[in-house]
Amino acid sequence: MKGATRIGQILRVVLRYRLDTLLDETRLARWLKLLRPFVPARSGVAALERGERLRLALQDLGPLFVKFGQVLSTRRDLLPPDIADALAQLQDRVAPFPGEQAEAIVVAALGRPLSELYRSFERTPLASASVAQVHAAELPDGRAVVVKVLRPGVERRIEQDLALLRSFARLAEKIGPDPEMTRPQDIVAELERSLRGELDLQREGANASLMRRNFSGSTDLYVPEVFWSHSAERVLTIERVSGVRADDIAALDAAGVDRAKLAATGVRLFYTQVFRDNFFHADAHPGNLWIDLADPRKPRYIALDFGIVGSLPEIDRYFLAENFTAIFERNYRRIAELHIEAGWMPATLRLDALEADVRTICEPYFTRPLAEIALGEVLFKLFKLARANQLTIQPQLILLQKTLLNIEGIGRTLDPHCDIWAVAQPVLADILQRERSPAALMRRLREKLPGWLLGAPEMPQMLHDYLRKALAGQVELRMQSHDLAALAESSRAAQRQTVLALLGTALAVCGVLLYAFHVGGHEWLDTPLTVWIAGAGALIAFVMAWPRRR
Repeated sequence: MKGATRIGQILRVVLRYRLDTLLDETRLARWLKLLRPFVPARSGVAALERGERLRLALQDLGPLFVKFGQVLSTRRDLLPPDIADALAQLQDRVAPFPGEQAEAIVVAALGRPLSELYRSFERTPLASASVAQVHAAELPDGRAVVVKVLRPGVERRIEQDLALLRSFARLAEKIGPDPEMTRPQDIVAELERSLRGELDLQREGANASLMRRNFSGSTDLYVPEVFWSHSAERVLTIERVSGVRADDIAALDAAGVDRAKLAATGVRLFYTQVFRDNFFHADAHPGNLWIDLADPRKPRYIALDFGIVGSLPEIDRYFLAENFTAIFERNYRRIAELHIEAGWMPATLRLDALEADVRTICEPYFTRPLAEIALGEVLFKLFKLARANQLTIQPQLILLQKTLLNIEGIGRTLDPHCDIWAVAQPVLADILQRERSPAALMRRLREKLPGWLLGAPEMPQMLHDYLRKALAGQVELRMQSHDLAALAESSRAAQRQTVLALLGTALAVCGVLLYAFHVGGHEWLDTPLTVWIAGAGALIAFVMAWPRRR
């Protein structure tokens, strides 16, 4: 019932702003025209341009729709200029709520009178967005800050829209095509996690602190300081900074900024956040990315609003890095192999056919600047390829894909001739070289070694129990995917590989323990020789356990 009520509210807003005129020649427009006589238009809407009507409608519909408009606003290659200009105002010029309400929220959240918290607090907000608005203030010691205050009732509005999306997802799983591939409920769950994180300003402060630490001393990116004494779940106080929006071309040109260099820096920062830190700003529209013009010869980005950030599971980061590397090298066969190895596409696909499809789509675009690429056409071809090859949607990659669209949009605005491939390739190669160096591998080994040693005494008993159950025929191979059903006949081989892998692990652990005893001075065995024997045995076991392609 709540979902039906919300759908009715959405249709009413669409008709009040006469957005049905944007859907001419579609079936939906014909149905909406039948309802139009029952919903009066908003006063003055006839005099408004279509972009302004769309902006106001999205604003009335609430935070989730505003977020959608913000993402669209960065894609001027996909939208008419008038609509893109109107939607850009959703980035930081949503209708504000009264300053008196903001003051009351601050006092309630921080538990002290406003006069004790701040020397001054401006009631008129500097900016107002879908989830919160920002007020200028001064701390008692005179430092200039901005105070971000959560909108009253924003949780309820977002919950209504999420409930509606969950209903749509359940319906899509029942009647939609290939629910196991599209995974609509998983997608909504990923979006829900992101939005709920944005409603906790203390979490946003923690995100900003981590990003500030990651780029401490950087000449390319600055992150404002968080003042924890003046922050809580509904209030966030951070250092006030100055700069111009990343899409303010007139201001950048007036200052003499090299926009091509600035665009390249933005691409490098994105890849650094994703592949070096595994922690990236996932709401990177121009309202949240400013340019510091203190030294126009060396401008740097200023990152704001860390309500939405992203990180990836290690296995997905590996496959993404390998995919990007293959793309830069135009190794289409490797791209096809990686998509199958990652489980993003079924293992039953013909590798040569998938390789040919990827080459057909990607090859024409790698040698052309951004200005000459019709991204809408590329996306359409990629979606068509994905459907044809049963691509499984990966919800955990949604934030990354959204951020890629934002970054590419900003890069196009700053320098339409920016060659993203040429800029990104050396950055990714350098990061991966450092991440996969012997020193980095030894560092990760040192981090994991205490946990291995802690569990080492249990390994022989675990191996004994598994072997006893295997000999008694009590080991079961459980299948959870239709794609794995074809492997049932090879379960014996899988069990043998598992036993060998466990044996290899046990031998490796024994070798580590013997080495540790030697270091501690217990020379009751010829430890170096024993360690080498254990290591060789572990290597042989792992080689025998390694799955072989057929």
